Amino acid sequence: MTSVYLTDTADETARELINRFGLPVCACPPEQGEYLLADSDGLSLCKAKEKGRVRVDFVSGAAQYRRTKGGGELIAKAVNHTARPTVWDGTGGLGRDAFVLASLGLQVDVFEQNPAVACLLSDGLKRAAESPDTAAVAKRITLHFGDTAALLPELAAARGRPDVVYLDPMYPERQKSAAVKKEMAYFHGLVGTAQNEAALLTAARAVAKKRIVVKRPRLGVFLNNEKPAYQYTGKSTRFDVYLPYHPV
Repeated sequence: MTSVYLTDTADETARELINRFGLPVCACPPEQGEYLLADSDGLSLCKAKEKGRVRVDFVSGAAQYRRTKGGGELIAKAVNHTARPTVWDGTGGLGRDAFVLASLGLQVDVFEQNPAVACLLSDGLKRAAESPDTAAVAKRITLHFGDTAALLPELAAARGRPDVVYLDPMYPERQKSAAVKKEMAYFHGLVGTAQNEAALLTAARAVAKKRIVVKRPRLGVFLNNEKPAYQYTGKSTRFDVYLPYHPV
């Protein structure tokens, strides 16, 4: 399991998140592999003997640009945001697409099964909730920790089915930007790329009322090799839309 290098500058919130997700603490940075760093800036993903770090930041940087300047047009069309759907994001990751959807005014439930990633995402959402610029958006996002394929039917039985299930499974995509390359390399190193695509898609199609939206590289293969009903295609990314087993 991913360990956390807990510094003296880490605040109580970071310590609570580490305990919540059951992450082991180490007294010094590990000598190899990825690890979480807890310091005065919150929680970050680092790699041994490298200087870079990955932090979930919804307040500034790229997230701020997408929130204020746009950039979510294709994903908005894919989920049919004008119909004000409820969206369940089954592959939360660093939460960027979920935050775009929430910025469109949608209620988004996010699912993440990796404890270190869930910890990073919780840290980012907390800081977003504390900023006046992003508090309203963060309030529309609810994080669920655990196996998506198991949690989807459980939550559907308890709360009712969502309109849309959104999936963005890990994919060994080539990136042009060196910074993005390093970030994704860290992330891939942390969680790997192996996912049960069949279980994900089956669970999503069983609970969604209207559609399942799957994000893929523009030239990438279909999820679980299943052809979608239709697609929305951009320059580098496409969204494959599948129909549910039990539409409403």
